[in-house]
Amino acid sequence: MVERIERDAGRFRQIVRGHVKENLRKYMSTGELIGRQGKDWVSIPVPQIDIPRFRFGRNQGGVGQGEGQPGDPLSGSEAGAGPGAGDQPGQHILEVEVSLDQLAEILAEELELPRIQPKGKAQVISEVNRYTSIRKVGPESLRHFKRTYREALKRQMLTGIYDPVSPRVVPFREDRRYRSWQTKLIPESNAVIFYMMDVSGSMGDTQKEIVRLTAFWIDTWLRSQYKKIEVRYIIHDAAAREVDQKTFYHTRESGGTIISSAYELCRAIIAQRYPADQWNIYGFHFSDGDNWGSDDNQKCAALLREHLLPASNLFCYGQVAAYRSSNQFLSTLRAIPEPEKLLTAEIPNKDSIYDAIKLFLGKGK
Repeated sequence: MVERIERDAGRFRQIVRGHVKENLRKYMSTGELIGRQGKDWVSIPVPQIDIPRFRFGRNQGGVGQGEGQPGDPLSGSEAGAGPGAGDQPGQHILEVEVSLDQLAEILAEELELPRIQPKGKAQVISEVNRYTSIRKVGPESLRHFKRTYREALKRQMLTGIYDPVSPRVVPFREDRRYRSWQTKLIPESNAVIFYMMDVSGSMGDTQKEIVRLTAFWIDTWLRSQYKKIEVRYIIHDAAAREVDQKTFYHTRESGGTIISSAYELCRAIIAQRYPADQWNIYGFHFSDGDNWGSDDNQKCAALLREHLLPASNLFCYGQVAAYRSSNQFLSTLRAIPEPEKLLTAEIPNKDSIYDAIKLFLGKGK
């Protein structure tokens, strides 16, 4: 019975994994996953599957058993007829939990993302204790309650004392199981992510939501590749400043746009805090493409060529379309001959996030 339960649970996990992969594009374009991510987990709603059952008994008269006309209701009154609240059940939703590590694996499989090969000399060897095995002895603080219960249940079933009518399972001393650890040496590589966003008056709530969703999936993947991740947020209109995450996603200005101010600030932060030979550096900039004049476009291109691209593993620009947006800045970046390090994508709506993520992370940088 225990083995059958474990097999059924395993099949259910595979069904859930398949459902997430099948609907990954839809999840990427909604805020459903992010709103409830907590510390380590995200909730993914899965439509409830109702298995048909046959009920045996005396046949009753009515529609399906006797006289009836097309369109006749199956009950005495039509569902939803008349004003007021309805009395019919709605669709059932089952919420299952998927860890962020599992989500990163699904993301890698579906988008065919290569593993990242970290650069840099500053790789620190650290000792990590992982609880990967089970023992019959150990401190009570490490008792594995599920495994202990299972051992007690197996013993009762084998000895014939298990009563399904009154299923009372009491573990004995020999049933107890304890978690045990193994020490592993793991090389750690440091990584820093720079998120830069235009917050001028032309950037609306829809564009910021696209940025938020795109950043969530980038974070999910990069955190699965690096032990230590630092994130820096930069907002800009005509001037740039470093902010926290909440300010990054909720600030809106009304001024103009000078993109080079954000690139200058990013360059300064890298020079002060993140030496390129010790850190894996990722830059992601999001804007609607409206910049103040062609001179600033060329200044941005120079900053990328001379400073940001040489220091970075990857620099990505996502143009989130807005009303009357221009493609001049995007064209300027695409003219820079750095196809391996500089990637650009147009993200006009949430449905485009899937393709942008695949483009940004598909190089394995």
